[in-house]
Amino acid sequence: METSDEGSFGTTRAGEPARWFVLRNAQGMRAKLTDHGATLVEMWTPDRKGMLADVVLGFDQVDGYESDDNQYFGCTAGRVANRIAKGKFSLDGNPFQLAVNNGPNHLHGGGPRALCRVLWQAERVASEKGDAITFSYTSPDGEEGYPGNLSLRVTYTLTKDELVVEYEAETDKPTPVNLTNHAYWNLAGHGSATVLDHQLWIDADHYTQTDDTLIPTGDIARVASTPLDFRASKTIRRDILGVVKSAAGGYDHNFVLNGEPDKLRIAARLHEPGSGRTLHILTYEPALQFYSGNFLKGQIGKSGRIYDHRAALCLETQHFPDSVNHANFPSTILRPGKVYRTKTVHRFSVM
Repeated sequence: METSDEGSFGTTRAGEPARWFVLRNAQGMRAKLTDHGATLVEMWTPDRKGMLADVVLGFDQVDGYESDDNQYFGCTAGRVANRIAKGKFSLDGNPFQLAVNNGPNHLHGGGPRALCRVLWQAERVASEKGDAITFSYTSPDGEEGYPGNLSLRVTYTLTKDELVVEYEAETDKPTPVNLTNHAYWNLAGHGSATVLDHQLWIDADHYTQTDDTLIPTGDIARVASTPLDFRASKTIRRDILGVVKSAAGGYDHNFVLNGEPDKLRIAARLHEPGSGRTLHILTYEPALQFYSGNFLKGQIGKSGRIYDHRAALCLETQHFPDSVNHANFPSTILRPGKVYRTKTVHRFSVM
């Protein structure tokens, strides 16, 4: 157990020192974060007996996050999370080419200067709501192919029962922005065998259909009578065979959330029956990407734990994939003089 609030997280390949930071609350919960990628490293929450467990995947040192074993564990993904078709888009008549790093497409901000791979500045901040820290970074014009100098702030706050993640960004040129946290959750504790028996509810009547490279076709379809219907809570195991043979290899789908955009609302509920731990996800975002850990491959994570196939899942609040190439999708374009501002709440309880 960490007894201090800050320490060394190792040295990056570029020779830069990385740091970790701990947030705490009076209930004994704690969140550990690092300035590498503004990343959530640990999240300790109690079960129905009051026993704490760390429920997110991660590594003990920064070298793990720089290795091929890291599949965006806990990071801030962007500038544009999710996929952009062939890494191409046009904005105000100007063409842009981004890195192609996921088959034929661009994923989670691209290559070595994606937001998940750089060091951010960390500053503890005063908050009446709980222990808080802000990570800030300015992505220069042209970094990873994106236009504009983009100033970013990500603030994590641990309240009595929530981990709140707030995002802000400003730019000096029009640019797409779509940020998310990419935590991998296993409410039985990281390194537990599978999440297939977790129960999931998603407040979505529709999803975005995709091609064989997981790029939206532009069509929005109903979840009814498909394996993607989570409007009534069910185990992930129940219908996953219906998507295993798809291009996604399991669940890796963008759900169009119900309710009014730009209003904080409950998007999903995840429950682990053995421990009783329950996670509610609240967001302002129009969509949620549910990913069932299809490509976890037995990595060795924190404390030597093994992260096997489907040993965790992601619930990523965000805009639709490839929005910049679909006029009928909610826009991800941030323009000078405007502030990108959004928030996702992770609310913990037991049942």
